[in-house]
Formats: sequence, structure tokens, C-alpha cells
Amino acid sequence: MATATASSHIVQVNGLACRFLQWGEADSPPVLLLHGLRSYARTWEPVAQALSGSHLLIAPDFRGRGESGWDPQRSYRTDTYVSDIENLVALLGLDRFAIVGHSMGGTVAYSYAARHPDQVTALVIEDIGPGSSTETAGATRILSEMADTPSRFGSLEEVRAYWRAIRPDITEEALASRIENTVRPAGGGGYEWRLDMAGIAEARRRGDPAGSVDLWSCVDALRCPTLVMRGARSDFLPVETCEQMVRRQPLVRWAQVPDAGHYVHDDNPAVFIDTVRGFLAARQP
Repeated sequence: MATATASSHIVQVNGLACRFLQWGEADSPPVLLLHGLRSYARTWEPVAQALSGSHLLIAPDFRGRGESGWDPQRSYRTDTYVSDIENLVALLGLDRFAIVGHSMGGTVAYSYAARHPDQVTALVIEDIGPGSSTETAGATRILSEMADTPSRFGSLEEVRAYWRAIRPDITEEALASRIENTVRPAGGGGYEWRLDMAGIAEARRRGDPAGSVDLWSCVDALRCPTLVMRGARSDFLPVETCEQMVRRQPLVRWAQVPDAGHYVHDDNPAVFIDTVRGFLAARQP
């Protein structure tokens, strides 16, 4: 299978530079790929390459991440992210599209689909649900990790050790992607974050970044087929939450992915890709 190369684009969204990557043909059904809290657009590269023969994949760097601008007001909250996606969708002239969202990107996806039921044809949510960011062991773990995050590193080996320590089961491929896309050479030597880690951590300490967004109301408001994918080792999305979503919303179904934690698309990419491909193909207009 030929390897699809991403094209990189920068546009202005809500006063900040927004970088997005694009794979596939312009006339293919579009899919937005929305990354998580401490992630970046290129985390989706294996997924996007696998789907690029049948879909147009668009993956933005959320503000404060990757090559997008950092927010001087540190407004790293769901409502702000949703507004950014609304503006990006308008700039790109997208009409009907699917969304795949991981963790924080999943929260944005729930909220966007609830607000714009006429636009979203299908929704894939990776390892997040109502209450995940406040009421789970995973939420506590992430707050602790962010409190202990170093501001810079002396070497790439230190970067490797940092990510390996907080994600002991990470694959070598995913680890290499993390190292390449989350740090950059710093003035005076060493490496600094390519993410606004201090600003993101500050916003997270202020409380649930979803703020006034009620995810249960978003689930109730969904009007498109929705697949929730849970990592079997996840400490962030309880089975009980998945079951409750299915009971409340007939358009939701869920699947558990073996050999995966919170980062399902990293931990078990083959199953993740096959499941997403089948789900989208069955709902392609």
C-alpha cells in the first residue's frame, strides 16, 4: 500500500495561527481527527495513512500544541476549542463530515456534534466519557503528572525517559512520535516543550477544562451514529460509563479494545484502525 504524505497548512483562527495536516483526496468524505490534552496532530499519522485511500483526513494542532499558536490568555478550555473547530470548518468549507476524537479531542467532538447535528455524519470517541476528566483514577493521575512535568530537558534521552515513565507500555513507534513532536531544541542547549505545557497545566488546575459543558447533555443531544472505543486497561473511561451512555442514547454503541490503555490508537493501532474503518465505511453517504 502506498504511503500517503500529509500536507501542512496554517490559517488564522480566532486570532491565533492554527496548523492542520491533511491526507487523502479533496473529493473524498472528510474526517476530522482531534487529538488529546498533551498531544498533537501528527499523532494520527498511522490512522490517517490507513484511511487516506477512502477519506480526506484533517488533523489540527489545537491551540498551544504542535505548530499552532500559544494562547497568551491560556484559554485552554472546551468551549474555546469548539469555537476554533467551528471557525476551521467554516474556513475549509466543510459541509458534512465525521469526527474522530481522543480524550480531550473526544470532549470537543461530543460538544461539536451536539451543537451541529446537521454537520456531523458519524462520531468516533476514543476513551473518554462524562465524568472521565473529574471522577476517575485517570483524571487524578493526569493532574499529578502535569504537576510534576519538567520545564525542559537536558537531552533527548531525558525526553524518552519522561514519556516512558508516564506511559510504560508505549510502543517504540508511538514513543518516537512523542519525542519528535512534543519537544524542540532550546536556546542555550537542551530541549523545551513544543506544547504550552505550563499554560495547559494551569488551565487544568483551575478545574475541569470542559467547564460549563455538560457531556451527559451532549450525549443525549447526539443525532449521528456514535462509536465509543475504550482501552481494556484504561483508568479513564469506566465500563459503567460506556454502558450508561448506551442505555441513554440509542445512537451510541461501544467497543473495548484489548492490549490498550487510554491511548488506544497508539497501543493497538491495528484493531483501532480496522474498527474505525469499518464503522465509517458502513455510514459513508
